[in-house]
Amino acid sequence: MARVVPAVIRALDILELFLDRPDMSAREVIERLDLPRTTVHELLVTLVERSYLVAVPGQPVRYRLGMPLFQLGSAFAGRLDLVREAQSVARDVAAECDEAVHVAVLDGADVVYLVKVDSTHPVRMVSGVGLRLPAHCTAVGKVLLAGLDRAGLNAVLAAGPLAGMTPDSITDPERLRAELDRVRAEGLAVDMGESDSAMRCVAAAVRDHSGAAVAAMSVSAPIIRWTAQVQPRWTELARAGAASLSARMGYQRR
Repeated sequence: MARVVPAVIRALDILELFLDRPDMSAREVIERLDLPRTTVHELLVTLVERSYLVAVPGQPVRYRLGMPLFQLGSAFAGRLDLVREAQSVARDVAAECDEAVHVAVLDGADVVYLVKVDSTHPVRMVSGVGLRLPAHCTAVGKVLLAGLDRAGLNAVLAAGPLAGMTPDSITDPERLRAELDRVRAEGLAVDMGESDSAMRCVAAAVRDHSGAAVAAMSVSAPIIRWTAQVQPRWTELARAGAASLSARMGYQRR
């Protein structure tokens, strides 16, 4: 049976540190990963040699991501029709509501945001492409968890305790199961301050040609603009946007 290579795992751990910061020093890498200094130095030299990391101009002891990673990401995105189509649909939805529109996919127990179109309001949701959040705390995540079969959902719940992001987050597995039953019945999920106390969100599933929920689209707004008057409109926009993107992905409602 093939084994994982520890050096490769450590190199990837280093690269993933740059997901939430533009540059890092060797000392910061050592502190974040708790690895020996010699090991980190050898890995950094190797990554720089292959241009996966480059020295920050004028700061040779600090590093940032190199061009090969952009090329790999572009190659991946170029083959993922979902991203290209989602950007177009999300822009249309955002133009209708002038609120943040996201498209996300499920990755284990988390959601990863593939597309974001911002609102023009000065007060708006802080997020971005590549952001990873616990699925059970988000509207897009609950939509995607609701699309899992029993075994898939059990695997997610067995991965560890449901950590909360706010006091309103669902952290009880049985309560989450009940919430997901409601999402399946209604075809919509809401985030009522569960990932950010100041935000509200509604989401619907994006389906591919097989009918599988491959992504979710959401409309998010600060609580100050989430009123009883506009909520039905934004709910319909999230549902219609997800349906439009599903059609582009080959889904035909039966």
